[in-house]
Amino acid sequence: MQRKADSNSLLDTETGYTMSFSRRQFLTLAGAGAATAVIASPLKALYARQARGLLTHGGGYGPLIEDPNGLLDLPQGFQYRAFSRTGEIMSDGNPVPGDHDGMAAFAGSNNTVILVRNHELSPSETNKPGLIAPAPKQYDSNNRGGTTTLIVGPNRELISHYASLAGTNRNCAGGPTPWGSWISCEETTETPTSHPINLKAHGYNFEVPANASGLVDPVPLIAMGRFNHEAIAVDPETGIVYQTEDRGDGLFYRFIPNQPGNLKAGGILQALKIKGKSGVNTNNRTSQTIPVGQPMEVEWVTIDNPNPPTDTVRVEGFGKGAAQFSRGEGIWYGNGELYFTCTDGGLGGIGAGNRGAGQVWRYVPGQTAQQGGTLELFVEPNDADILDAPDNIVVAPTGDLFLCEDGPNTQYVVGVNALGQLYQFARNALNDSEFCGVCFSPNGQTMFLNIQNPGITFAIWGPWPSQRP
Repeated sequence: MQRKADSNSLLDTETGYTMSFSRRQFLTLAGAGAATAVIASPLKALYARQARGLLTHGGGYGPLIEDPNGLLDLPQGFQYRAFSRTGEIMSDGNPVPGDHDGMAAFAGSNNTVILVRNHELSPSETNKPGLIAPAPKQYDSNNRGGTTTLIVGPNRELISHYASLAGTNRNCAGGPTPWGSWISCEETTETPTSHPINLKAHGYNFEVPANASGLVDPVPLIAMGRFNHEAIAVDPETGIVYQTEDRGDGLFYRFIPNQPGNLKAGGILQALKIKGKSGVNTNNRTSQTIPVGQPMEVEWVTIDNPNPPTDTVRVEGFGKGAAQFSRGEGIWYGNGELYFTCTDGGLGGIGAGNRGAGQVWRYVPGQTAQQGGTLELFVEPNDADILDAPDNIVVAPTGDLFLCEDGPNTQYVVGVNALGQLYQFARNALNDSEFCGVCFSPNGQTMFLNIQNPGITFAIWGPWPSQRP
């Protein structure tokens, strides 16, 4: 696919099909993600310091202060407000569902912030509140997952919260779109045959507009594939959606929509293949190793059956030479590049035992579909003390990168500054449940964050721009 010089259109050079944007839509898409242009700087510096054997820990915002409430340890000068806890009664009269997970922040009216939040609930988790909705608004009435929407005032007080998607299964992560919606991903491929509690097949993405004032119609985005979805990121210049798969033998996908900005109109699902390394496993625990910092040309193989009756999307892609990635999770777009994490990629290394400590990959799209682009293993410290099971990833307005680690140890939100130094920004002082859903308000003044269990959302604010290492 390439941009035509004489119009705001994209031309698929394989099919000759032109996807037209209105000028307003094109500018809206192209303007998104500009704040993430600096994402490469902290990661490059981190790897450079680690490769030279230099100390990689920095002061960040200073030592963490013990929280007298036993919830969230933060640096001096930072505050938090906790709200929308599991079991509290929402504005729609139903309890807040459990298993808070992926989340994104959008600008609302009157300086409010709209949060759309996932709930990674499976049908068997009957010990926690699930999403409650009338039957027509449930995708599968035997399932308990979905999303809630929160309206937060300029004073960081919760104004309202309510269910917005219901009847889905294990809504883990997802991603925001440049046109103002949240894509909620099912991290499962259960079917009525494999797990009879289900009434329908699962493993799809669902779209929730940020401005939805209540429950949306639960329409599965079938063309985007039925697999173990984790997260998505949209290239705002093309409308192409990139997707990660949380499996040890998962693939990295792109979805080329027939109508950019309208994912319900269908499109083409493809998987990434490294040229000259057909069917390689990139976890670097096999004989085929991928060096850090070496861009590799890629191509994309088309998935002929994106909606198979069994979990075979990745099998088809791998059979066509697609590369395997070890538990692809968080993904972020910025400045024409995409970065995604592999939670247990790499060697076991220090403190990681037999599992990989984690990887961060960088993908730069090509100018045309035939060119494919380049892929680079960006960070692989193989040291859990430096990076331990990176999951959610976000870039702060200050330029620092924040990672939610999902390892077996104490749970931290870890920052990476422009010098490549890592620092602990937040610690779960309540229990060993993971952090997730990290995102920033549109004005950059508030970090929003979830503890998955027992299910709490936090608004965090403080001296972001003034204290740097």
